[in-house]
Amino acid sequence: MGSRGKRRDEPRRNTNALVIGGVAAVAVIGAGVGAYALIGNGGQAGSTSASAADDKPEIPKGPPTAKEVRAVADGFLTAWQQGETAKAAAYTNDAAAAKKALAGLTKDAHLTGLKLAPGTRKGAEVPFHVTSTVEYKKGGGSASELSKPFAYDSSLTAERRKSDGKVLVDWRPSVVHPDLKEGDHLETGEAGDPPVKAVDRAGNELDAKKYPSIGTVVDGLREKYGKKAGGTAGVELRVVRGKSAKKSEDKNALPDKTLLALSKGTPGTVKTTLDPALQATAEEQVKNSKKASVVLVKPSTGEILAVANSDRGFNTAFQGSLAPGSTMKVITASMLLDKKITDVDKKHPCPKYFTYGHWKFQNDDKFQIKNGTFKSSFAASCNTAFISQAPKLDNDSLTKQAQAVFGLGMNNWSIGVPSFDGAVPVMSDAQMAASLIGQGGVRMNPLNMASVAATVKAGAFHQPYLVSPDFDDRTLAKAAKPISASTASKLRELMHYTAIAGTAVKPMSGLGSDMGAKTGSAEVDGQKDPNGWFTAWRGDLAAAAVVQQGGHGGDSAGPVVRKMLLAGS
Repeated sequence: MGSRGKRRDEPRRNTNALVIGGVAAVAVIGAGVGAYALIGNGGQAGSTSASAADDKPEIPKGPPTAKEVRAVADGFLTAWQQGETAKAAAYTNDAAAAKKALAGLTKDAHLTGLKLAPGTRKGAEVPFHVTSTVEYKKGGGSASELSKPFAYDSSLTAERRKSDGKVLVDWRPSVVHPDLKEGDHLETGEAGDPPVKAVDRAGNELDAKKYPSIGTVVDGLREKYGKKAGGTAGVELRVVRGKSAKKSEDKNALPDKTLLALSKGTPGTVKTTLDPALQATAEEQVKNSKKASVVLVKPSTGEILAVANSDRGFNTAFQGSLAPGSTMKVITASMLLDKKITDVDKKHPCPKYFTYGHWKFQNDDKFQIKNGTFKSSFAASCNTAFISQAPKLDNDSLTKQAQAVFGLGMNNWSIGVPSFDGAVPVMSDAQMAASLIGQGGVRMNPLNMASVAATVKAGAFHQPYLVSPDFDDRTLAKAAKPISASTASKLRELMHYTAIAGTAVKPMSGLGSDMGAKTGSAEVDGQKDPNGWFTAWRGDLAAAAVVQQGGHGGDSAGPVVRKMLLAGS
């Protein structure tokens, strides 16, 4: 296969087309033109006299100047350090919210001796360093007073208010502390959930210093199992999430986060399915990327063997919600095979263009495969080969397939920590067609896509899990409709062919005969480069990775998955 066929997911910029996951949708939006006349002193109707205009003060416009940014930052930080919360809040564009949050640092978080040191300005942003002491009297007696230093870095951004041109601090909870989101606050007191000690499958403690990605995992384990694991609560400064984020039905909510332990308490032990050697490999693979995430699972059981994120503050691998691009074609292919719309070696169209729902879709370099089969289209990641099947499908066909066969989008996974279980909403017209190639409204994360590859390899959906269901007798999600033996076999053939003769050749080279893969790239509005995706299996291992803004999946996410599959052999 030529070099062009190995980069079918790589988007190219086209000033006349909207590129979606390697496909360009050409749509005529409209050509309404508005004309505006600038009337000077000609005395025509509707004009304003010069004298009247001169009496009106001119409102400053444009980005804040360096002097203005420094002035508002100094004023805000000085007032905050001096404990003048109302004065500090007046320097922001939301004085009420700022005053409440700043006052809470003393009232709820028990911070004293606050010192704020501004750093070097970067445009409208000013970083600053916070040093303080957390002082807490347990039970109100002086003998039980707890005290520890607490320091961290944060930043503020200045903006110009349009109504009067005044430069103010753009207020966000993260100004107080970078881990705070809307509705959150800092609080010091006896922890609601006792701490937990997470151990790997061999019983060894998973230290967050050795395995940096474990921090968010332990937070989730603590919230779910802290009161069940036999530990006792200590006194902590922690991020308490807002009420809206703590609804029991919201499995995607962030757990409370411990920032400082004044007294540690006694942790309970929670055993996970993580493999220490594979976890170390996963950490190594993501550490040099700004936004990379990877998951490795065992297809025969669903056990999660490794999970890592380069962004330590959010578990994108489990909770991310991203368009999966062409890796979604594994699910779409299963649907087309189940419905007998196509077959592996059946002649299948891969035209330069296909119009559906008033959108004209095209492959990114306008390639086509003449007289090709479905196998060749899948391996080359021909987008129009899938888009062209949209007229034969109902709006909910893909949704039903993802839910019934792959267990996705049901919001019923129970892996042991919060997770996003994928979403394949019912769409129509062009958006439905885009969903077939992992764009439109489809949203996934590496855990979801690793499960897809695992389902193909195992021939059955096994809900992934991090904590054994035997630990708390919980019920794992089941697939409503098992994947047929015929479809599973054909999907393995398609993915294997992609790994030996298609877009996944380079990352899968030399990995033997029992393996298969699928590449993907997904366009994101406002993002220069697409997100790179890769999902694959080898033996009884299945992995998926995403590198945000990584470009072609085979180049960015592919090497990450390759390393994981090699490490597990």
